[in-house]
Amino acid sequence: MVQKLQGLGCTVKETVMKAIVIGAGIGGMSAALALEKAGFSTAVYEAVKEMKPVGAAISIWPNGVKCLNALGLKAQLRALGGNMAFMAYNDGHSGSTLTRFSLSPLVQQVGEYPYPVARAELQALLIDSYGRERIRFGKRVVRVEQHASGVTAWFDDGSQAEGDFMVAADGTHSVIRHHVLGEHVERRYAGYVNWNGLVTIDESIAPAEQWTTFVGEGKRVSLMPVSGNRFYFFFDVPLPKGLAQDRATVKDDLRGYFAGWAEPVQRLIASIDAQTTNRVEIHDIEPFSRFVRGRVALLGDAAHSTTPDIGQGGCAAMEDAVVLAQTLTAHSLGIEDGLLRYEARRVERTRDLVLKARKRCDVTHAKDAAVTAEWYAGLKEETGERVLAGMCDTIEGGPLG
Repeated sequence: MVQKLQGLGCTVKETVMKAIVIGAGIGGMSAALALEKAGFSTAVYEAVKEMKPVGAAISIWPNGVKCLNALGLKAQLRALGGNMAFMAYNDGHSGSTLTRFSLSPLVQQVGEYPYPVARAELQALLIDSYGRERIRFGKRVVRVEQHASGVTAWFDDGSQAEGDFMVAADGTHSVIRHHVLGEHVERRYAGYVNWNGLVTIDESIAPAEQWTTFVGEGKRVSLMPVSGNRFYFFFDVPLPKGLAQDRATVKDDLRGYFAGWAEPVQRLIASIDAQTTNRVEIHDIEPFSRFVRGRVALLGDAAHSTTPDIGQGGCAAMEDAVVLAQTLTAHSLGIEDGLLRYEARRVERTRDLVLKARKRCDVTHAKDAAVTAEWYAGLKEETGERVLAGMCDTIEGGPLG
């Protein structure tokens, strides 16, 4: 970048700041794209040799959609997203509708649509937009060192990378988090297991343009439309962690947990492909208040690992990316100052999202059976106003309104 010095008739070269981005997941790639759009140089390093997204799909609510729009991915995202026009809760055993309402009031209030998308397709979009050939795969960080003018990452193959600052987007099992916090944090088991995958849309199971959720006994079965005439599905069951279950037993496991549930649930279980169905024990991490140490900043799940109960984990990572780039661009007191300002803008927002998700998790999965029974009863009287008001509050708390 060349800058002309006013009145001196000469030019000097302004050095472009370089970010080392650790992690090529949704948060890391969003950060790399946002930083490059803001004029920074980036280099992305990913521990695995081949990206295999965890989970079949992701709900991108309008706050996340706005972030991807800002990265120039508006049209591409719409091509991947399903048309989720309605939302409904059904009784798990009878299949009868407890409540059903349009999502149009939410769209009109917040100014954007929600888009459920296949996670692998979103991941591919972000990577290809950045340049797959530019990412260094098979680079697992083992040590981070900081000095007065930069940061160095050391990898398990003996190589190293240097930059002006580092974005640690290395996930819920982050190895860089300890460098930032000076202590290890433990993941907290949320008390339930989630199975998820993709199936062809079958309107005998659920309407094609609706987010449909069957509830009962602290369990739920949910379907969301994604592109390509597919449903993203998931099953939740409160269970102890560490059970010896895997893909070999998935259909029998689900038939047992949902015995006596409505016919659409049984059809869904029959239609799933056990070999592509994921089983995940759900965890989060107690919110903490430090995302930055010197020239290293945590981002995404490394900074605020949450349960998926309000669908904001990926959206929060996208928000982080946009705020990081905005903050570094808007301030000129140095990288360390800019990163602390990023931290200040994100700590309370992400704490709120983690705790909202935890609260919703406990209600949905019958941590207190009486509270969950009261929620089920309330769904019969729900017109959509309360549910949508809560969603709008969460969405409008994002950095882009």
